[in-house]
Amino acid sequence: MKFFSSIKSKIKSIIKKIDKESLINILFIILPFVLIDIFILIIGRGVNYTNHRVLGPILFTISWVLLFVGTSLSLKKNIGKYIYLFFCVVFIILFMVHGVYYSTTRNFFDFSLMEAASEGAPYILNTLLGCKLSIYVEFIILIVATIIGFKHIPNKDTNNYKSLGIVLSVFLVLHTLTPFTLGRANKDLTWSSWRNARNIYNSFNDSNKSMKTSGFFEYSFRNFYITFLKSAEQENEEDIEFLNSAYAEKKSKKNNYTGIFKDKNLIIIQLEGIDKWIISEKHTPTMYKLMNEGINFDKHYSFYTGGGSTFNSEFAVNTGYITPLSFTKNAYSFNKNVFPNTLARQFKNIGYNVNAFHMNTGEYYSRTVNYKNWGYDNYYGLLDLKKYSDYTYMLDRELILNERFNELMFPSEGNFVDYIITYSNHVPFDNTDGVCKMLYDFDVAEKSKKGEEVAFKQMTEEECVYRQAKETDYMLELMLKNLKEKKLLDNTAIVVFTDHYLFTIKDQSVLAKYKNTSNNLINHTPWFVWSKDMKDGVKINKITSQLNILPTILNLYGISYNTNNYIAEDALSKNYKGIAFFSDYSWYDGNVYVEDGEIKNGKKLKASKLEEMNEYVNYLAKKNDLTLKYNYFKKQSSE
Repeated sequence: MKFFSSIKSKIKSIIKKIDKESLINILFIILPFVLIDIFILIIGRGVNYTNHRVLGPILFTISWVLLFVGTSLSLKKNIGKYIYLFFCVVFIILFMVHGVYYSTTRNFFDFSLMEAASEGAPYILNTLLGCKLSIYVEFIILIVATIIGFKHIPNKDTNNYKSLGIVLSVFLVLHTLTPFTLGRANKDLTWSSWRNARNIYNSFNDSNKSMKTSGFFEYSFRNFYITFLKSAEQENEEDIEFLNSAYAEKKSKKNNYTGIFKDKNLIIIQLEGIDKWIISEKHTPTMYKLMNEGINFDKHYSFYTGGGSTFNSEFAVNTGYITPLSFTKNAYSFNKNVFPNTLARQFKNIGYNVNAFHMNTGEYYSRTVNYKNWGYDNYYGLLDLKKYSDYTYMLDRELILNERFNELMFPSEGNFVDYIITYSNHVPFDNTDGVCKMLYDFDVAEKSKKGEEVAFKQMTEEECVYRQAKETDYMLELMLKNLKEKKLLDNTAIVVFTDHYLFTIKDQSVLAKYKNTSNNLINHTPWFVWSKDMKDGVKINKITSQLNILPTILNLYGISYNTNNYIAEDALSKNYKGIAFFSDYSWYDGNVYVEDGEIKNGKKLKASKLEEMNEYVNYLAKKNDLTLKYNYFKKQSSE
């Protein structure tokens, strides 16, 4: 306590000694640093993340500016001046790097990008020419402010070590306490962890959110520390030996379906909450038609996790891996992991343009960062491209009717892959709110045009589900119509799957009418593949999950790949036996459902076979989790 009292009294005595002239000098000295932080805020004003914990970045900036200026003023003669100049020059240069990079990519610079600096070197001149003029204006202002600040640093004959000690002590205390102003990190895995300021600060894997959460100077030091100085996940020798063994074998298989879609365009549609029981000729005629004419994976299961089920499906289909089972980390937090064998990269390797489309912003689930990391050319969000005066962006039809989206989805030249994420079958399922209300109002207006009198009727959740799913079906109808008009239908295959079963419905008794709700088999969802040249539908009865989708697509397109680079196999392979496992290590192979290592439903199984299958599921989960934990593919590429 005496130590802190001493610091307090010293600060008071210093403040008393500050006269008007000294105060003006200090304001000029701190001006370049304050302007840098303000200019960065201006540059990043378009970042779609609001940090409500605004005190945190302010205190971080104060602590660093105190350190820079306090150190400069405490040292004698020109030493302090040149230390000040060093800090100013370094951060002005870094400011310019951020400004130029953000102008081009809409993302702040990350030191990890330096690993690929040679790839971007040929485009530096074009990038500089394309930078906003305001960045150069701000750059000049910072240079002028630095010159003024430099002139106001006083020459001292001696070092003031007491002053320096106080500066360092205040900095350490303030910097240590500031993270607590960002709130508490989530203890449990939740879908919205990406919104929590403390989670963002702890993981520091999204440059835009991290900048908003920490301010320019803290971002610079923490990003540098995490990129170059922080120890990698402590390697366990046995874990690495396991991974080396797991990836040692190179496998490549072909079957009767290999290459049947070779050179066709590909549209992947990830459905929001369209449960298997929802698809019918009455409610979703387009989906029903495509499912029954194409390849229908009739026993498909989508993983459900509490950490963001929608994005977990995106992660699985795009990378071939799933949210870890053995440790708590969201799928969208792996955007600094290396994934060389993603869906996007496999198709880009053969000359395809690959883009993703959704109604929500790229900030949501850090999709802009993640899709870039997976190798996509772009992630497009309706809310990023257009300001809507109403909520029509929530209607799936807008994905096709939006003129800009339509142009981007259906290019006139070159092969393409479109990854489309729907939204309309989302909560609330209530015709007084959300999507169901909009559609209800449309229907009422349509009936009124025909002269029918319509009294308000409260729809049940189930009725809203069917109506909202019909909207998604309408989007598919519009898509097929556009493909036909643009003469793309004959040369395009469509893959459709659902992100998760309809767990969002409040009345769970609705689910019980249509499916087994007693265990993880509730995750039964649709997955089907269609192209115009298919005549007779094929029903696949092997058990599948999201993990099978990527390798199956690659086989259908005749893309050569090492099957061992994914957790699951091509579902159309003759050798694929069929299995889905879930987050609690339970599994289902079509014959038995096993939970806690014991058979809960299904046929009898020999003890030796049951043990073999339990070990196999544990092997797959271990391979998945350790690959992500140690960023194994990055490790391999660097060796």
